[in-house]
Formats: sequence, C-alpha cells, structure tokens
Amino acid sequence: MSVDDRPEIDLRVPAESLYLSVVRTAAAGLAARLDFTLDDIEDLRIAVDEACSILLTRAGDGSDLRCRFHLTSDDLTVVVQVRPAALTVPSREGFAWTLLSALAASVDIAVIEEDQLAITLVQRRPGSSTA
Repeated sequence: MSVDDRPEIDLRVPAESLYLSVVRTAAAGLAARLDFTLDDIEDLRIAVDEACSILLTRAGDGSDLRCRFHLTSDDLTVVVQVRPAALTVPSREGFAWTLLSALAASVDIAVIEEDQLAITLVQRRPGSSTA
C-alpha cells in the first residue's frame, strides 16, 4: 500500500500523559514510511510530544487527545487537539513554543470545531520539492 492509499490516520487516546508514548510511536512510524531521516523522526517525536503536553495541561475532564496524521509524498501534517477546560489559546511565547517552532517546518495553534484547541505541525520529507 502506498502512502497515498491512506493519506489520513485518526488516533484518539485518553487525554492523559500515560498515552503519549502511543502518539509519539505513531508519529515516528508514519515519518519512517515517508523516509524521514533518523534526526527528522526524532525531531518530529519531540515536537509531537511537546504539542501534546501543552494541550494536556489544558484538557477538560474526560477529554480525549485526538491526533490526525495527514501524509503526502512531501510532508506529514499532525493535528493534535483536545476539548479544554477553558477555551483560551496559550501564548506563543516561551520555551515550549520556541521548541515547537524549531523542530517543525511550521506550527500553529487555534480553536477549531467551536470547542477544541488544536496545534498543527507540518514536517517536510527530506528532499521534497517544498523542503
């Protein structure tokens, strides 16, 4: 099966730090399918972990952590989202945001679906035309 046969994967886990290893492993496995370098895979794992950690501190009781992975031949887009206890967008200042910005080709945070807080990361495949 090629990457384009299944361009979107949707993963839901309870919004608890115990499940972050599942999300990190999924991100690393999908990046490996796109022939990311080992360094790029590790950068993505760290970025996904950091994005999840930011959202977990804001998750409402009983919320799920949802991760959507969209694969193309050139990049991997990861959208991590939760239903927060309070619908406020975290600051784009500080160490966590600086780290995310350094590790991903692009990063954004927004309120989506009216009650969800989401961080979107894009990581480009090495050698892609958009890299």
